[in-house]
Amino acid sequence: MDKKIDLRNKTVKELEELSVSLGEKKFRGKQIFSWVYKGTSDIDNMNNLPKKFKDDLKRVSYLKNMDILKVLESKIDGTKKYLFTLKDGNIIESVLMKYRHGNTVCVSTQVGCRMGCGFCASTIDGVVRNLTSGEIIGQVLTIQKDIGERISNVVLMGSGEPLDNYDEVIKFLGIINHPLGLNISMRNITISTCGIVPKILDLANMNLQITLAISLHAPSNELRNQTMPINKVYNIDELLKTCRYYTEKTNRRITFEYALIKGFNDQPSHAYELSKKLQKMLCHVNLIPLNEVKERKFKASTDKSAKEFQSILKKRGIEATIRRELGSDIDAACGQLRKNYIDRINQK
Repeated sequence: MDKKIDLRNKTVKELEELSVSLGEKKFRGKQIFSWVYKGTSDIDNMNNLPKKFKDDLKRVSYLKNMDILKVLESKIDGTKKYLFTLKDGNIIESVLMKYRHGNTVCVSTQVGCRMGCGFCASTIDGVVRNLTSGEIIGQVLTIQKDIGERISNVVLMGSGEPLDNYDEVIKFLGIINHPLGLNISMRNITISTCGIVPKILDLANMNLQITLAISLHAPSNELRNQTMPINKVYNIDELLKTCRYYTEKTNRRITFEYALIKGFNDQPSHAYELSKKLQKMLCHVNLIPLNEVKERKFKASTDKSAKEFQSILKKRGIEATIRRELGSDIDAACGQLRKNYIDRINQK
């Protein structure tokens, strides 16, 4: 990695300390921070900083921490999939989704993933390393600059398990929410986790107003053990107990992500079992059409099964929606584009 300082990876306080260490006044840190989140990619453009200070900054730091390697745009719905090259040569991906309420970016938090979920492309080759907060933010800034429009919502649901990179994710939240930064409301940020119970408890005790999404994908330990190794460490009962604590502590509704897999977890009996587990919980179930991955054996459920599953949940008092499938023609599922690109490179 570059030994220079990544300015996108620094809080206001850290930039103030950097400014003082370079012989400047403390307030210069806020000026640098503001420039970073105005989207400037050149320290020379920070025109309210003295020239000598800018020269010193260029000597010890940098702004651009990734390059766009490839962009695919869906002909179906305009979703864009970005492949980025980091400064150490690693590759990550992000997705831009356009909605009536604004632009949402789904970002990665790790290079790869070590959680081993049986239907996901991100985890096939394991995890390479955690991303820094600056590299998570860099995905948002780079896409925002590329499209020339503000990003209003961020979803930490790309490659990697956010709570497996807890400290950098928390730092990211503080930076992206800062009034001098992108000033994105915590309520417009979603963190998805497969269920690392101790970190969910830590998050609950921070009482942030984010949306927490739990990748559940099964109504029983027997089924979940087959696809999600994390369940053998923190089983469904322990996970749901923690989720109840989270909702009581934050008064925020939890979203349960449930990918419908044909003949595996999409039967009416599964819907009834799930509804029993979630009774009287402040929650919402997001039923997801499975994005099929060629290396995996699982197939997507039918529309009929999805609607029947949804109907059972709703009749039993569980709010449920079927997520609109976005970017199905551009490898938009987590990890697919990165893996396909790396596989092609390795075959050459």
